[in-house]
Amino acid sequence: MFSLTQGLRRAVQTKPHGMATHFAGRRFTWTQTLDRVSRVAGALSALDVQHGDRVAILALNSDRYLELMYAVPWIGAVMVPLNTRLAPREIEYILTDSGASVLFVDTAMSNHLAALEHSMPDVREVIWLDDTPPPSGLLRYEDLAAYDPVDDRGAANDDLAGLFYTGGTTGRSKGVMLSHTNLVVNALNGVAGIGFSSDTTYIHSGAMFHLADGASTFGVTMSGGRHAFVPRFEPVEVLQTIQFDRVTHAQFVPTMINMLANHPRLAEFDISTLSLVLYGASPMPEGVLRKAMQVMPHVRLLHAYGMTEASPIVTLLDPRYTTLEGKYAGRLKSCGQAALGCEVKVVDADRREVPRGTAGELAIRGANIMKGYWKKPAETAAVLADGWYYSGDGATMDEEGFVYIVDRLKDMIISGGENVYSAEVENAISLLDGVAEVAVIGVPDAHWGERVHAIIVPKAGVALTEDQVMAHCRAHIAGYKCPRSIDFRDQPLPLSGAGKVLKRDLREPYWKGLTKAVN
Repeated sequence: MFSLTQGLRRAVQTKPHGMATHFAGRRFTWTQTLDRVSRVAGALSALDVQHGDRVAILALNSDRYLELMYAVPWIGAVMVPLNTRLAPREIEYILTDSGASVLFVDTAMSNHLAALEHSMPDVREVIWLDDTPPPSGLLRYEDLAAYDPVDDRGAANDDLAGLFYTGGTTGRSKGVMLSHTNLVVNALNGVAGIGFSSDTTYIHSGAMFHLADGASTFGVTMSGGRHAFVPRFEPVEVLQTIQFDRVTHAQFVPTMINMLANHPRLAEFDISTLSLVLYGASPMPEGVLRKAMQVMPHVRLLHAYGMTEASPIVTLLDPRYTTLEGKYAGRLKSCGQAALGCEVKVVDADRREVPRGTAGELAIRGANIMKGYWKKPAETAAVLADGWYYSGDGATMDEEGFVYIVDRLKDMIISGGENVYSAEVENAISLLDGVAEVAVIGVPDAHWGERVHAIIVPKAGVALTEDQVMAHCRAHIAGYKCPRSIDFRDQPLPLSGAGKVLKRDLREPYWKGLTKAVN
């Protein structure tokens, strides 16, 4: 049986008095954590949350966030973690699309409540996560934790555990349906590949709404390890927490590693317990790697590649290959080999496997692959076939199964670890008066890996400015999706014979001289 809550019960059985979480002066053992989870689950039951109902979370990292990730499946409900960087209109869409009946929110996200007040048709209860006084009429999380406990309802296997929203090629977010099996198998892949154990102390510094962090949440718990938290990534607070909690494992994107390795106060902190950093979203730039190895020589760096649809781990690059010299050098641009529970292959346009070293689309098969997209059968059928998920990432594979990502067949940009779908940005910009045509592409960026770049053709006689476009975008989409650079042109965008914008032609000048079309 695959059940998320089984991992929690195992932690209690193997380390009942072991420290489970530490945050904001609160410390709980695994026994105490299970008790709190069952009580919050009891409160949700009292609020008439039923099996299969959706429960949304809009909050920064905390121990209570982790408790919710177990309390919700404890009663067979479905968690819906919300990206804290989304604009109110995007949050409104996800709440409506998912049909969430309960919303948990904290102080940092409370500014959204006024904008969403009349735009949450299915939300019956809004619950305040913080210890600060809640707005009038809102229940407090700690009051829920005082309810009578309820027994685990036994949700498992193919039961839906979570809806994790990702950007869409059509401009609308898609809810990725992940089952208990999906998330547990992924956690087992993490335990085996990352090396979590009962001696692990993991810092939640990447956003907990991201599955990149979620993979570690469930893996560390089932191992009986310990969780430390910072609300969001801030270099000094991360270094302080590593020192104080004697953190052993962390997950950072390369830009975060760069910020830590080059921070002027790094030497003030004892981070000698930090043994492994999992990184992903983009390959490690050589300059960042050299600096990290110089200032943190005891830290092993493990590259992971994946996506929400795969729960998310697909491949892992063993830390021995994160090097620039010696017998293991030369693999640094690879994203590694298939995780233990995954099978990968590279296919052509007809979805036939190609010879090793030949570029094609990366396909993935395993018990970690999603059930499909929520209420989107056509989009689901386009990527799931014969047990395989077709990722939309262009890749090659060598004779030893090392995978190299070389392009994105889907129209997606990865900037600073966040996925940005061009269609979402284009839709937003197209709503601005005076825009005749727009195309959004990813271009190389030394700091962010890639940056969002907009190419706009104004209507005849209209003079648009970057400030106008940026102000308009910020009102419609999350800040990280907004273009960081804009070009205006008076010539129409290049089109194919089928009338589609030739984005490869638009991208070519920016990527000229580079060996691959992703950064």
